[in-house]
Amino acid sequence: MSFPPLLFALMVWFFGTAAVVWLDSRPRSTFRRSFRGAGIVALMALAAIVLTASDSSMTSVYIAFAASVAIWGWHEMGFLMGFVSGPSHEPCPPEARGWARFKLATATVIHHEVALAATVLLLFALTWGQPNQAAPLAFALLFGMRLSAKLNLFLGVPSLSDEVFPAHLAYLKTYFRKARCNWLFPVSVTLGSAATWWAWTAAEAARDPGVAASYTLVAGLAFLGVVEHLFLVLPIRDAMMYRWATPQPVKAKTISTERR
Repeated sequence: MSFPPLLFALMVWFFGTAAVVWLDSRPRSTFRRSFRGAGIVALMALAAIVLTASDSSMTSVYIAFAASVAIWGWHEMGFLMGFVSGPSHEPCPPEARGWARFKLATATVIHHEVALAATVLLLFALTWGQPNQAAPLAFALLFGMRLSAKLNLFLGVPSLSDEVFPAHLAYLKTYFRKARCNWLFPVSVTLGSAATWWAWTAAEAARDPGVAASYTLVAGLAFLGVVEHLFLVLPIRDAMMYRWATPQPVKAKTISTERR
């Protein structure tokens, strides 16, 4: 195992996120064209994953990992640009509490979550029994981390870090809750840390350099997921890292998230 895969995971994650933020910060008239272009890239990435599934060389592992992040970016664009979210686009009613609030919140994102889950199953199905599992493992991890982050925002965290949310998704902020912490947060960090450790030890135990690189990439991604969760409780805005990618500030209407 070596550190280049960790650096590669960081670079792909950082610049991939920045690209999505930049495209989402452009005028809404460009969204459909950008989403279609990203869809073509996602199809090419899917083909690359299939073609590299039987090859566990370092090059194929890097390609598969980057391809999975490209597909993930297309899904994120669909969500942030408002093409794939949920059947409801209404703010949370002030009186909503408990299970009723959870059902309302689920209705705002369920289509996106189902699409992500279906993609996880598709990637595992296309690469089942093949030596190169970098793509399905990376995408499944991204899905798990994002779902955990959304649940933590719903339950309540000290730092909402919602600056990159575009104005047309401002209603989603009403389902966030600002609180000291919640019961899920330590579970999320523990599971993320365990995933990091598992992938790291699997990389150390692997005899094939490509397989070792694959697990190292997953370990790096899991570690980044833990760091992103820590941003939810620390007085540090992760959006600061992507300000250079937003030529024009996205001004969403202010909606209180102090209650609920």
